[in-house]
Order: sequence, then C-alpha cells, then structure tokens
Amino acid sequence: PKNAPNVIIFLLDDVGFAQVGSFGGLIETPNIDMLAANGLRYNNFHTTALCSPSRATLMAGRNPHMIGLGSHALTAMGFPGYNAIVPSSAKSVANYLEDAGYVNYALGKWDHTPLYEVSQIGPFDRWPSHEGFAHGYNFMAADVHQFIPVMWDDHSPEPYRKTEHLDKDLADRAINWITGHKSLDKELPFMMLWASGSMHSPHHAPDDYIAKYKGRFDMGWDKARELILAKQIELGIAPANTKLSGRIKEIPAWDSLNADEKKMYARQMEVFAAQMDHVDYQIGRVIETLKRIGEYDNTLIIVTSDNGASGEGGLTGTFNETYVLNGMQTPFDANMRNYDNWGQWDSYPHYHAGWAMAGNTPFTYFKQSEHRGGQQDALVIHWPNGIEAKGEIRNQYHHISDIAPTIMKAAGIERPDEYHGIKQQPFTGIPMNYSFDNADAPNAKKRQYYEMFGNRAIWEDGWKAVTLHAHRMPWDINVRGNFEDDVWELYHVAEDFSESMDLAEEYPEKLEELIKLFEEEAWANQVYPLYDDMLSRLNGVNYVLFGDQKEFTYYAPGAVRIAEKASVPVKGRSHKIETTIDLKGDEEGVIVSCGGMTGGYTMYIKGGKLHFDYNFLDGLHYHLTSQKLPVGKTDLKFDFILDRTVIDGTLKPWAGTGAIYVNGEKVDEGYFEAMHISTYSLAETFDVGMDTGTQVDPDYAGDPFIFTGTIDRVKVTLTD
Repeated sequence: PKNAPNVIIFLLDDVGFAQVGSFGGLIETPNIDMLAANGLRYNNFHTTALCSPSRATLMAGRNPHMIGLGSHALTAMGFPGYNAIVPSSAKSVANYLEDAGYVNYALGKWDHTPLYEVSQIGPFDRWPSHEGFAHGYNFMAADVHQFIPVMWDDHSPEPYRKTEHLDKDLADRAINWITGHKSLDKELPFMMLWASGSMHSPHHAPDDYIAKYKGRFDMGWDKARELILAKQIELGIAPANTKLSGRIKEIPAWDSLNADEKKMYARQMEVFAAQMDHVDYQIGRVIETLKRIGEYDNTLIIVTSDNGASGEGGLTGTFNETYVLNGMQTPFDANMRNYDNWGQWDSYPHYHAGWAMAGNTPFTYFKQSEHRGGQQDALVIHWPNGIEAKGEIRNQYHHISDIAPTIMKAAGIERPDEYHGIKQQPFTGIPMNYSFDNADAPNAKKRQYYEMFGNRAIWEDGWKAVTLHAHRMPWDINVRGNFEDDVWELYHVAEDFSESMDLAEEYPEKLEELIKLFEEEAWANQVYPLYDDMLSRLNGVNYVLFGDQKEFTYYAPGAVRIAEKASVPVKGRSHKIETTIDLKGDEEGVIVSCGGMTGGYTMYIKGGKLHFDYNFLDGLHYHLTSQKLPVGKTDLKFDFILDRTVIDGTLKPWAGTGAIYVNGEKVDEGYFEAMHISTYSLAETFDVGMDTGTQVDPDYAGDPFIFTGTIDRVKVTLTD
C-alpha cells in the first residue's frame, strides 16, 4: 500500500519489565528511552514467559499452543500444542507482508526452529527464509557466544570467526541492509526483526562498558527494588498505590550475605548492566541511520522482550549456564574463581536470581512463571507518521500475539483467508492501533490464557488466576508434581498492579469461575496434555529424531555445524567412535568434536598422539592419550562403557569407563566419574575435522584446530 511504513522490531532477550530506564530501570538505555519519549510506553503488555513461544507467537499472531510452541522448541514433544512445528495454516506476519510487496530481513536470535532441523539440509520450512524473510543472519539456538558466535548466513554456516561483539555485527548488518535497500528503491517498505541475544546468558560485554558500572549495584537487590519502584511510580509506569511484592523465601536478603557473596553478586549485575547498555548503543546506531536517510518518521519501531528477567542462574549465579541445563547448581567457590573474567570470552555467565527479581520489579517470580514477573514486559512503540501522541503511557491489556495484527493494520494489509492455497487460522491477537491516540480507550482484548511447563494463568476483565506448578523455581528443572495439587492464586490486577494481594480465600467463587475459564481456553487452544518432566523432554528430542538407530556415519569435510541435539545421542549411552586414517606422521587437528568450552567431547591428534578429552563443567577434564602413532593406514577408536551399577533412579551425572584404541590395541583408559545428563551447550555444534565455536579442550583453544590430514568418515555406534 502507498506510504506503508517500514517496520523494525527490536526484540531483546530475558529483559525484565524494570530493566529499561524509561520503565524505572537502573541501567542506562538512552536510545530506547528516546523512542519512549517520542512514542508510547505500554505498561500492561504480556508475553508467554519463555523465548521460543514468545518469538513464534510474535510472528504468527496466534496463541502459542495453536502453533505448536506451547514450550521451548528444545522441549518439543509429539502433542499438537508442543511439537515445535508451526503449521502452514499459521504463516507469519512476514509472509503476509512479503506477499504484499515488502522485503524482510531477520537478524539475530531465531530459536523456535527445532534443533534437529538446523543443518545444511534443513528442512527449511521453519527457518526465516520460509517465514517471509528474504535474508537472514541468525544464530539458530537459544543463546550465542557474543565474542565467538556460531551464525548462519541464510542457509549456510558462517565460517569460524571472532568478533568485537555480536550486537555490533547485528547493527552493522542492519545498517548495510537498510541503506542498500533504500538506495535501490526508496519507496519499497521493509520489515526487520532485530533480535539480539542480549540479555540471555552468556552475559558478555566490552571491558569499558563493564568498568562503567563498577560499584553501581553494591546496594544489592533489595534496595534496588525499592529504588526502581519509586522511579516507576514517579514516571507513571506503576500506579501510585502499587505495593512492592514480597521477596520470595528462596531469595536471601542482601544484608544476610557475607562480603564475598556481595562482591560476587554485585559483579554479576555490573556485567549484565554493561551488556544491556551496549545493546542499547547498537540500537541507537540503527536509529541514527534511519534518521540520516530520511526513514525515521515512517518506520514503525517496536521494542520489547520475550519474557521477564531470568532466574535460571540460580542461587549463586553461574559462570557456566550449562549447570542448570543438567539439573545442577553452580558451587559458589567455582564462581569466585571466575570473578576476574566474568563477562569476558572465557566465561559463559548468568547472574543470581535475586537480580532477576529486581529486574522484574514490582512483580514476583521470573521467566517461565505465569505470574507477572515471568510474563509482563516493557513495550515501546514509536511511529511519528502514524502516532500523534508522544511520551505517553498506555495501560490497555495486551499480549505478544497482538504485535502481528498491529503491524498488519499499520501497513494497511488484511490477513488473507488463504496463503498459497492453504486456509489460514484467524489471528487470536488483537490490533493495538486503537490505543495509539486514545489513552482512555477500553481494553479491546477480553481474556488471555497462559501455560508454561505446567505454570498456568488466565486473565479476564481485570482479574487473574495463576498457579506456580509444584512451586518449581526456574533454576531447578528436575521438579515434578501432581497438577491437581497446585495451589491457585487470585489477583484483581486492575487494582493490584504488582500481584501482591492474593484474594483466593476472599473470593473463592471468582477463583473457581476463572479456573473453569482456563479449562475452556486450554481445551480450545491445544494446551492439554500437560507434562512436566523437563529433563525427559530435553533428552527426548534425540529419540524422536533417531528412534532405535544405532549406527551413525559422518563424512568429511561436510559434516560440520550439526546441532548438538541433531547429532548422535551419546549421553548416558555406551558407544564407540571409530575412524581409519592413512597417517603420514605430521597430521594434527580435530577428528570429531561436540560442544565447546561449556562442556563436550573431542577426539584429536596433536604431537603425533591420539587424544580424547571429555570436558565436564568446572574445568574437570577426563583426558586419554596414546603413545606416538604409527605411519600408514591406522584404525583409531574411542570406546565408552556406561557404568550401570551407579544408576539408582536419582538425577545425577552419568559415569563410565572410556578407552582409546590404536589398531585394535587399548592404549589408554580412564573412569569418567561425572558426565553431562542432557546438554553440553545450547549453541555449540557437532563437527568432523574441526571444533567450531569455542573449543572443548583448552589444549588447542583459540581456533577450530582444523585437521591437516585427510579424514574419510567418522562412525559412531551406540553399543548398549
């Protein structure tokens, strides 16, 4: 349509409601704040409480379970609401805009594609390219190393590289694409999804940004919450009568901590703040480019996050986020050993859940929870040509499914009944445009259900019922419970902004009415069945993909950048890794690897010897080494036998005996006492002939250690 706006969605990651400056935050975000000052802030905007579902819902404009993303793509299971397969009947806003003439660009995080589809052969149905984006430069995972990113350039894996910071790269690429696009056709509109991996773990920031925040959070999370709420009330983001929700019993009072704990946890928040300040600067660079080329006024800019601040760092924070992915907590002393390098390339850190609590002020709980701390987010909308109001706050109730219909309405495009011959689901989202210049407009949305890992909620007409399933905290994925035993709470959120007054006992009939309404919405939206075994779901993805397959053959040189969850499932399995190489005597490099600095395994030749290294979390390496290898055709093998005598039904790391063989002769053996339960890394990959991303073994860290000889194939066999 004539004069249709450009669209840019700046989608942040794990940013809480209270972490943006113009929403009361203590971090400097001048560029987002500038957009807020000249646009609108929505203080009653809600997400799904997790990244994959929110991102898919944002694009599709439908409730998450209706598009197969009731939970993270990593925890996909076969039921329609959770299979991570967005149906062709729910194409994205980018698809619809593309059909109307837009050219669209996707940058950064794209993690609602099942990882077993992230490879050079796809299928690409759920990649940006088939969701309406002409170009994509993405990490196809839940997070990314910001200094050594594992990226996809459209359908091709980007070669190994190091960088100043990925957010700078994303801004550079956005600027190049926008200026090139408008140089070629000034009238042709574009849509851009700019999805930084910040502020998801790993919290990585340039040193000068980290230094800027030194000492700023020494007051601790309790005082920070008080300061933030006072600022929110002053700004009008929170009503004047808002009460600060109570600190949950799991989070210690800041004043109860010892000096080392305060030092460590303040440092964690300093690094988080530095990363957010830095990403705001990169957003500003893109905004300045729009101004420079005359596209600022007619670009609809949307800034939000995918869920509330994350408590997944647990009760000490962590220098290595993989702990929580394996159902473990990080020892405090291990964190202290990484104090000096916290936020640098050789850390993969996440802050203490106490800071996430502060980031979600004035609410309680965190990402994954359907209390407001998990799913209420800051939203800024800026569009000078389409919105007269400036610097105003809107309190209409809205949901992330409302973004796509809002964009469509702003562009003057109707959702098609059919897309390429396939009948389309109606949007469940409601356009927000009615509120742009009418602060007093009544809510257009009448109700909204929520469900995440068994946490459930329903909102209708200013009332909300919510339950935290099994009282599970996000740092403990190995908690299960009977859904019938969950305790529902009741809040009159129209009057109780912070969900601090549970009215369940006072109004039991209202609570029952809302629970019944949740049941109706749940059945209508494919929410059932509920299943809360998180580790089983994480591990189950491999079995969905491979079934009872035992033998896996990977051919050099193309078997690289295979997602961990799409590679041979060796965790908790007896297995052997074999190859035959015609050795000349001077070869070195990686034969096969999976994972990176956060954990994994690697088999390589260095110094004329065969090495096998298993990296388990806190610098614990199980290392096997051969004698000098012979020249000529040589059989090399690693053999692992799972120790079933230590399996007792409790959750704990796997163990077993590993051995390496040269030409059938055992040359070294060791007992691996602790091995990953479910995940080496969210971002690192399986590779033959190199170790891309970060390296499993620090003995060759710094480059992918590409094999200098000739590898034909590597065969992995599950032997149990």
